[in-house]
Amino acid sequence: MLTAKSLINHYSPPPSFSSKTPNISISISFPYLHSPSPFIRNSRILSIKNSTQQTPIHSDSPTPGQFRVDILSESLPFIQKFRGKTIVVKYGGAAMKSQALQASVVNDLVLLSCVGLRPILVHGGGPEINLWLKRLNIEAVFREGLRVTDSQTMEIVSMVLVGKVNKHLVSLINKAGAIAVGLSGMDGQLLTARPSPNSAQLGFVGEVARVDPSVLKPLIQIGHIPVVTSVAADESGQPFNINADTVAGELAAALGAEKLILLTDVAGILKDRDDPNTLVKEINISDVKQMIKDGKVGGGMIPKVNCCVRSLAQGVRTASIIDGRVPHSLLLEIMTDKGAGTMITG
Repeated sequence: MLTAKSLINHYSPPPSFSSKTPNISISISFPYLHSPSPFIRNSRILSIKNSTQQTPIHSDSPTPGQFRVDILSESLPFIQKFRGKTIVVKYGGAAMKSQALQASVVNDLVLLSCVGLRPILVHGGGPEINLWLKRLNIEAVFREGLRVTDSQTMEIVSMVLVGKVNKHLVSLINKAGAIAVGLSGMDGQLLTARPSPNSAQLGFVGEVARVDPSVLKPLIQIGHIPVVTSVAADESGQPFNINADTVAGELAAALGAEKLILLTDVAGILKDRDDPNTLVKEINISDVKQMIKDGKVGGGMIPKVNCCVRSLAQGVRTASIIDGRVPHSLLLEIMTDKGAGTMITG
């Protein structure tokens, strides 16, 4: 990870030039951008040529410092594209379980914030909830992949997500150099919940009835990183446990986000679910719906795809399902043409 400190440590003053220094002409290019993104126009390239010898100043084996400069130069078009734009990231899965991947996500968020993007982190915390239920001798029950949440379980969910996981993530982001603010859906009435249609079987599992992003806007405008957990209350004040993917999608839509990113434990959408080499890099709404009809997208991927489709229909420009097991997958998705999973477009 590049930091300001590391760049300073590798900096050396420019050499002084005598009156015999040959004339140097400068043109702009990015030598490593072999396949420019379709969303980027007028990509510029930086190359420096000696007007008398017509040979590059840098050698075929760049120094570590030159390599870092090249990487930063490649990032410029992407920084220009996303600067000032809101990016909503749903965080969970392997990236939440591994300390190394957790640090990777946090550092990526801080870097994106430092270069002018406006990231918002949305999280759940299933493994941590299960751990505390086990400690309290409360059985974790699931139906069709959803946690059955009675009143006792709901109390534990609120304690773990709002009081523990959320504040832990806020602390990590603050320690990494940004300013994070932890929120639940109840804070500032950010989210209003309603019972799930299957509430008789699932208990206090809810859906998003309404989003009021007014509490978020001042935070992102001054460069803070909101960290939102997926607990919200209904009109009567009853808390509900809401799927974090759903919360991320609804927040992205309400904020008019440039991009929604879901971190998962798979490579993305696959043409063949049994073959990880069949990753679909980019797909539109109609084609991904057809994949669901054809049975090529199934299981836990269906609600994630539906979440992306719903957010796109409400104005989010692109939605990506990326591999959270890959270190720095957020930077790969946002700052490179290659990406880190599947991007769905409208």
